[in-house]
Amino acid sequence: MNRRKFLHSTALTGSALSLSTIPFLMPSNRPTNRKEKLGVALVGLGGYSSGQLAPALQNTDHCYLAGIVTGTPSKAETWKKKYDIPDDNIYNYDNFSTIADNPDIDVVYIVLPSGMHAEYAIKAAHAGKHVWCEKPMAKTVAECQAIINACEQNNVRLSIGYRMQHEPNTQKFKEMAQNKKFGAPRMIETAAGFHDTRTGHWRLDAELGGGATYDMGVYCINGARYIYQKEPVSVMAYESTTRPEIFKEVDETMNFILEFPDGLYANCITSFGINLGRLIVTAENGDFRLEPFQSYNGLKGSGSDGTTFSDKVKSQQAVQMDNDAKAIKGKAPFIAPGEEGLKDIKVVEAIFKSAKEGRRVVV
Repeated sequence: MNRRKFLHSTALTGSALSLSTIPFLMPSNRPTNRKEKLGVALVGLGGYSSGQLAPALQNTDHCYLAGIVTGTPSKAETWKKKYDIPDDNIYNYDNFSTIADNPDIDVVYIVLPSGMHAEYAIKAAHAGKHVWCEKPMAKTVAECQAIINACEQNNVRLSIGYRMQHEPNTQKFKEMAQNKKFGAPRMIETAAGFHDTRTGHWRLDAELGGGATYDMGVYCINGARYIYQKEPVSVMAYESTTRPEIFKEVDETMNFILEFPDGLYANCITSFGINLGRLIVTAENGDFRLEPFQSYNGLKGSGSDGTTFSDKVKSQQAVQMDNDAKAIKGKAPFIAPGEEGLKDIKVVEAIFKSAKEGRRVVV
């Protein structure tokens, strides 16, 4: 499934949708005063856009769903009716560049397969729109840098969709590590994955998705980096599969160890064959954990001293997008700027090199 086949298949899938699947009109979050909120256009109307981002944009205070980009006419019609989107704010992949002329659109959120992130993030930047890009940022370090360069050249802002960095429990977890609540951290463990039974999905395509490490492994990498607030210096990785008939192009399971400069190690596993979700910090005088640590529906934290914490927010995605919108409006730093995505892809490239060559690789 290459890029062209993906766009074609989404059009075929979308043609099966009908308005019967959308029985009511969603209340509009469009501002009465144009300057109140930033207008966001979602590029790619797959499961994450339809299930998380679009509903979240009905509950945001600083941004709203202003437009969409889709290659499927029936999806465009469905979303238009559900979210009351004006015809002038509906685009396809052929006329995407004309979004530059639309004052309603302030931000373009790239929610396409990762192999298409760089192309459309760069196009959005050249159109003069701020860019929010889903994780993983892109497939290569070179692509990540090209996105950063395009945003800088066009004087627009760039943020990566690391929603967990905006999540209260994860922020509290980082503070516990930095404040040495249980003493200095000695080891980190991260695990992120799910048992995927789909075949022919874009995530299993080397060009579009890239496999478990790109899709779920970045949770492990970013989690360890975020909690410890330092950069790994090397990695050792081992790739395995129990279903070679399915995972012909990409990895099913990747075990890897991140070495940090002061001797701390992060033991990580990501998989499309195992249900996983935990982040554990072992320190001098105890340990603390988030389990699950990347769920959409709230995280639970606990410490070896018996303390527990669980902060549920109205929507992780709404908090993330509001934080990014406030940063743009206030010209403040992003919580997860483009450099965050680039650093993770540096590690991803080192992981694959280590797994292929069977040796420790410097990041």
